[in-house]
Amino acid sequence: MARDLVLLFLISLLFSACDSKVFSPISDGHRSAASELFTPTDGSYGSLEDTYKALRTFHILKVDRNVDINSNTCPVVSEILKDSSSNPKDVYFALGVNSMLGCQIDSGMYEALVSRLQSVIKGANLLYDFYYSIKGLLVIKDQGINVLLENADVVFHSIKSLSQSGGRWRFSSDDSESSTYAAGLALEALAGVVSLADSEIDRSMISIVKNDIVKLFDSIDGYDDGVLYFDEKLDVEYHDPLSTSASVVQGLTAFAAVASGNLKDSQIPGDKILGLANFFLSIGIPGTTKDFYNQIESVACLEDNVLAVPLILSLSTAVISATSKDQLKVKVTTVLGSVSPPLTVKLVQAFSPDTRHNPVLAHQELRFDPESSIHSLDILPTSIDIGKYIFVFEILLHDPEHKKICATGGQAQAFIYYTGLIKIESAEIAILDNDVESVETKQKLDLSRDNTVSLSANHLQKIILSFHLTTPLGHAFKPHQVLLKLRHETKVEHMFVLKNSGKHFEIILDLLRLVEKFYYLSGKYDIELTVGDISMENSFLRAVGHVDLHLPEPSDKATRPPVPLVDPYSRFGPKPEISHIFRAPEKRPPQELSYAFLAVTLLPFLCFLIGLMRLGVNLKNFPSSSLPATFSILFHAAIAGVLLLYVLFWLKLDLFTTLKILSFLGVFLVFVGHRTLSYHASTSTKQKSA
Repeated sequence: MARDLVLLFLISLLFSACDSKVFSPISDGHRSAASELFTPTDGSYGSLEDTYKALRTFHILKVDRNVDINSNTCPVVSEILKDSSSNPKDVYFALGVNSMLGCQIDSGMYEALVSRLQSVIKGANLLYDFYYSIKGLLVIKDQGINVLLENADVVFHSIKSLSQSGGRWRFSSDDSESSTYAAGLALEALAGVVSLADSEIDRSMISIVKNDIVKLFDSIDGYDDGVLYFDEKLDVEYHDPLSTSASVVQGLTAFAAVASGNLKDSQIPGDKILGLANFFLSIGIPGTTKDFYNQIESVACLEDNVLAVPLILSLSTAVISATSKDQLKVKVTTVLGSVSPPLTVKLVQAFSPDTRHNPVLAHQELRFDPESSIHSLDILPTSIDIGKYIFVFEILLHDPEHKKICATGGQAQAFIYYTGLIKIESAEIAILDNDVESVETKQKLDLSRDNTVSLSANHLQKIILSFHLTTPLGHAFKPHQVLLKLRHETKVEHMFVLKNSGKHFEIILDLLRLVEKFYYLSGKYDIELTVGDISMENSFLRAVGHVDLHLPEPSDKATRPPVPLVDPYSRFGPKPEISHIFRAPEKRPPQELSYAFLAVTLLPFLCFLIGLMRLGVNLKNFPSSSLPATFSILFHAAIAGVLLLYVLFWLKLDLFTTLKILSFLGVFLVFVGHRTLSYHASTSTKQKSA
């Protein structure tokens, strides 16, 4: 169990460290997760909003739907669109679902919807009403229907009037506080107004909105690894950073697509767009449908936007083995994993975090494989020792035009772990006398396998364990963890950390000073040594052996050993066997006496049979008519059935089964017996009267 925990710790440490600055684009893992997160129930994904998000996610990721939901969803869509009291939000999601499912909607219904949504926009006071109404009109326009927004300039001014300083927006004119999340909704709504306008919007108003966007980006947050995100500053209607950043990105890319001259002259560098892309990718695979949709919808907006298309440099692996002579492989793609424009990847330098000014590699151009779209460095020089390194890459686009539309972020850094086999030498364990420091016992250890060393010591002695660790190049190596564990036979454990001086690792256990820590527990102690590091391919947990310690008796005030922990899973194990004590059977009579008693009990029955044979059977009074004769036969058969039931009860049936059968058979016997006896009584009465 302990061995598994140590290995699990090493693996988790490896992955947690390797993910620090490595961002991977959307992959097949996201496609598999989408199928698991968006699971239909009874042919439906739930509400129309949930259905729209599921269908939109599948569309972006190009995932096939295995379930046909048209039969259950289209009637709901039709009902929402026909209902004149439906709010703009429901109408928008109904239209969005219809555009992807292709439900049979009358063309005349679209004209009515356009009129309804136009009316909502004219009297709107809430940002949500503007947003969903305009989005609904855009969906109708995408269906090939001519939609023109009336008084587009007035609508543009109405939405712009909700803006405040800092580039943030209010949800309504009655709100005193502004929201970053609302800014994204407003930008997307303004983009829709420009798209639906029957004439060009005043350019001065668009320039003002551009300035608001620049101010909004002044409040962007970020980390040292290049990740940038938006967060709510106030509690007016709080949204998490993912929802807020998604809203801003979707609004920004939508407005940039329709704004004249786009926003390239608005001081929004491509590095900030790349930082936002890194934020969405750094999340990995979200665990909720809401977060998953926000991530996928946002990266889809960044995939092909007019501001700057972010290019993501990802590593095939962050661990390179010197033993297997692995290649350094990187890949440059868009956020959705599409192939990047022609480019060259250069390794600017590689250095250890402890020696930044002394690079081990510099100015290396990676070889490009057009079939796999992978850039690789074939052979790392033998002068590189195992350890953790920072590799600095630079992406150079071939076409000058691509430099204007792509964001590479300049130089990209990534942590690389160069692993190899560590030499373990001069391992030994010894027992020293405390007073004269003389060696009483010394044994060599082979730490490539488990050992079975058997030692004995008292509280006046010391235990010394030592060994050497060197890298393949002969340098000193210091692992992340070097631990010595002593486990008493009562499961009480003690952990010690080994210190090093260069290549030499050593620990001295002065038992006289450790008697209180050992709780004065004498007896057998198992010894285990753990040496582990991310860069060490032969990390190990080895059994060294055991030592029998003879410690003095504890005083009354000495600390008692802790109560052993109970394994919570032990209650699921096998329970102790329950042994029942039965009463001794009663003494039975001899077998001969039992047979004699059986013969006596059968004697009356034999006498009855003999009497019948001598008297003869009298059938003169047996009914001659059919119905009374039937009841008489059934009556005698029922009596025979009762006798047979007694025999079966004696042989095999239990009491409850017998009583159950007898209850039905007894009722039948009483019924047919009553009819039979009634017939004989009436016959006898007639004969007497005659």
